[in-house]
Amino acid sequence: MRRGIAATALVASLALAATACGGSDSGDKADGPVTITWWDTSNATNEAPTYKALVKEFEAANKDVKVKYVNVPFDQAQNKFDTAAGSKGAPDVLRSEVGWTPAFAKKGFFLPLDGTDALAEQDKFQPNLIKQAQYEGKTYGVPFTTDTLALVYNKALFEKAGVEAPKTWDDLKKAAATIKDKTGVDGYWGSTQSYYAHSFLYGEGADTVDVGAKEITVTSPAAEKAYGTWLSLFKGKGLHKADTTADAYAHIQEAFVSGKVASIIQGPWEITNFYKGSAFKDKANLGIATVPAGSSGKAGAPTGGHNLSVYAGSDKAHQEASLKFVKFMTSAKAQETIALKNNTLPTRDDAYTAEVKADPGIAGYQGVLAAAQPRPELPEYSSLWTPLDDELLAIAGGKKSLDEGLKSAETSIAKLLPDYSK
Repeated sequence: MRRGIAATALVASLALAATACGGSDSGDKADGPVTITWWDTSNATNEAPTYKALVKEFEAANKDVKVKYVNVPFDQAQNKFDTAAGSKGAPDVLRSEVGWTPAFAKKGFFLPLDGTDALAEQDKFQPNLIKQAQYEGKTYGVPFTTDTLALVYNKALFEKAGVEAPKTWDDLKKAAATIKDKTGVDGYWGSTQSYYAHSFLYGEGADTVDVGAKEITVTSPAAEKAYGTWLSLFKGKGLHKADTTADAYAHIQEAFVSGKVASIIQGPWEITNFYKGSAFKDKANLGIATVPAGSSGKAGAPTGGHNLSVYAGSDKAHQEASLKFVKFMTSAKAQETIALKNNTLPTRDDAYTAEVKADPGIAGYQGVLAAAQPRPELPEYSSLWTPLDDELLAIAGGKKSLDEGLKSAETSIAKLLPDYSK
């Protein structure tokens, strides 16, 4: 049975049938605590232990609720939840990537949270993060973690070369050449992934689509200029050539943390791993700056992160328990704990305590959040990165020209957005 309905639409007969939906395997007893299931999609090694500890704290403070914690690999979670919510067995709470939130809300899988206890402190959260949890005027998630991209750099190598953090992509090219001359290592190594290339689009005031005009803009002059700049950073003195292998992400990350390349574009989810590298045993050596600006003078990077969302198909008792759990996990105290343990960025301003900001990584990324660009309210938006990933890889590898690759991406995106014009 497909269930994507709000709590207000639940009737008594559905409540009786709830043993077949979210919380179905909970083994709830009539006089016992309600057991809810939480699918956590975080890194099982670096992040999950903190969440498990918080679950225990929540249960200790709320004897009427038990939480069944399940860590689901991030790359599998979207499809798994989609399948589960469309039939039965969906979790009561999902750690939903911000791009999934409007897509699942559109399908009716998430409960609107406006006016619920989970959003009682909405004014404490950064407005652009609330915006990313909304679809058609309603809020379907509470911001749980946030991130954006920044230029991260090795301060010692930059100082040895006598260069500062670049403000523009042209500045980066010059700095990379100087760093190569002065230190012998490459100054910059870029990624072929479309998520990372988005910063170049924002630097030209462009995007892959114009949601307001319902137009695909990936081949617009501004977008072509942006991708042209992106491509130019794989060739030149101090600029590492494109890595088109399946392990490119790991190669770039390892080169940076071991001091074999002076700068990369990266997100705060790697703060913990930065500190594990030989180049950053002294945390103060980690430099973090806003992603360089394009020719428009604008600098920006995509806003990522996760929301906690409640399954709309659970019965009232499970939804109320879930809302209580979401409120606890997104409280200032929990957010501070998560930041200190996991080196991730809080989503609410009052969680940036002095202790949290004492971490140079978190403090550095907090400083670049102002340049983060919220994703448009388009359920299919995150899906647009898949065809772009394929095409940018082919372009960077010399298998297609820039023009050919972008036109091919445009064709693929048109299939995902059939009502959009080119």
